[in-house]
Amino acid sequence: MLTKDLKKDIKKVTARYPALINDYYNELASIAGTPIVRQVMPDIEELSPDNEMMAEDPVGEDLYSPVPNLTHRYQDRVLLLISDRCPIYCRFCTRKRKVGRSLRVTDETVREGIDYIKKHPGIRDVLLSGGDPLMLENERLDQILSEIRDIPHVEILRIGTRVPAAYPERVSADLAALLGGFSPLYIHTHFNHPAEITTQSREACRVLADAGIPLGNQTVLLGGINDDPDTLEKLFRELLLMRVRPYYLFQMDAVRGTRHFSTPLMTGVRIMEELHRRTSPMALPTFVVDLPDGQGKVFPTHTSILFPGTPEQAIITWDGKVVPYPD
Repeated sequence: MLTKDLKKDIKKVTARYPALINDYYNELASIAGTPIVRQVMPDIEELSPDNEMMAEDPVGEDLYSPVPNLTHRYQDRVLLLISDRCPIYCRFCTRKRKVGRSLRVTDETVREGIDYIKKHPGIRDVLLSGGDPLMLENERLDQILSEIRDIPHVEILRIGTRVPAAYPERVSADLAALLGGFSPLYIHTHFNHPAEITTQSREACRVLADAGIPLGNQTVLLGGINDDPDTLEKLFRELLLMRVRPYYLFQMDAVRGTRHFSTPLMTGVRIMEELHRRTSPMALPTFVVDLPDGQGKVFPTHTSILFPGTPEQAIITWDGKVVPYPD
């Protein structure tokens, strides 16, 4: 039951950062409680002064956006947003500045993105995101995938989606057959907590895997939700049982409005070290930090973090640069 004060807080937050919780995830929240509720329930902490100090676009997607809704940060691959709809609005979303607010995906923006890909033969890998691509109707999704697959230099298609975890009924045999027809196509799912693995989500992943689609999972490290070895060990083992390979464990991006989910950088390093002692490498993702201002991804370890836990904390990149990264 929401109290009067909590309703007031929610109204304040959603005036700036919209909320969306579908029936499936709402029911899951009522059963699992805090680990699910906190991922989608607006929190007055989103408007705290500390949160205002964080960046709206911390990883520099817009800095590398030559056309609307396309990011070309790495030479051989691009990120293309093809949907502005999500099954739920995650409170820690990297695109919190846009989703439910200014993100507008139209036929025209998708066309511009595809035309850009056609004109750049160095692009061999296209990651489709949004919003959530699987929220599109099958016909529209088929059309977009067909146009990109017809580009001779595009070798790999990838889709990032929250659907198997947050709206599993969307995954039908027809959808799986459609996606399976564009091989090699890879799906990155997004499960953050073992409570998200249900009978329905298992079935969604089974249908996709049976269609021959390789599945990997990207988990975000979230304070008070999954920032401990026991929770993540259970999650990663359960994912493997669903034929979903743990792929990345992301340090949460320093997005404005998400500070209350943040964890010290060394937390992720120590969790991964503990999990290496506990379980098979098959069940271990790579711990990843997306550096600020579009400087790319790094894979931090004890030896690549300078002055850990201090205001001078920094990360040494693969090419020897020292990038400030205070907690």
